[in-house]
Amino acid sequence: MEGVTVWFTGLPCSGKTTIADRVAEILKEKGYRVERLDGDIIRKSPISRDLGFSKEDRRKNLERVAFISKLLSRNGVIVLATFVSPYEEIRNDIKEIIGPERFLLVYVKCPVEVCIQRDVKGMYKKALAGEIKDFTGVDDPFEEPANPDLVVETDKETLEESVEKVMTLLRDRGYVER
Repeated sequence: MEGVTVWFTGLPCSGKTTIADRVAEILKEKGYRVERLDGDIIRKSPISRDLGFSKEDRRKNLERVAFISKLLSRNGVIVLATFVSPYEEIRNDIKEIIGPERFLLVYVKCPVEVCIQRDVKGMYKKALAGEIKDFTGVDDPFEEPANPDLVVETDKETLEESVEKVMTLLRDRGYVER
């Protein structure tokens, strides 16, 4: 089977990681080679720990991850990448780096009010209090994707419903068997 990068984008606390982790479990159980790349983990790794959260640093971080995703997916790995990636222009660049033929964009849609309620780390609270600057969804915009391959709405769907939509997308596009 060919590899692919499934790029999950959405506001912080929208459910990207939760969905991707469950999809990874299912794919691994079925014997697929899977790699999870997550914003929180990558930011603490040697790959990107030198970067801040300015628009340019965000771009550099995502370009690095896109390059890694390209290498993995072209070698038969299903990459599940979970990054806020708030700007349409950068998401388009990511798609070009990875290659449109190996890239699926999943928009994890959730109202900011629900994301704030789910925030166990208190990031939104700090951002709303002015302690964190340029926080996506508070004082930095999230641009909804113009043409995602899939939209899951985590405030309206169960985890299993969202996961099944992602699995169906992978099956329909020929990346996993039916």
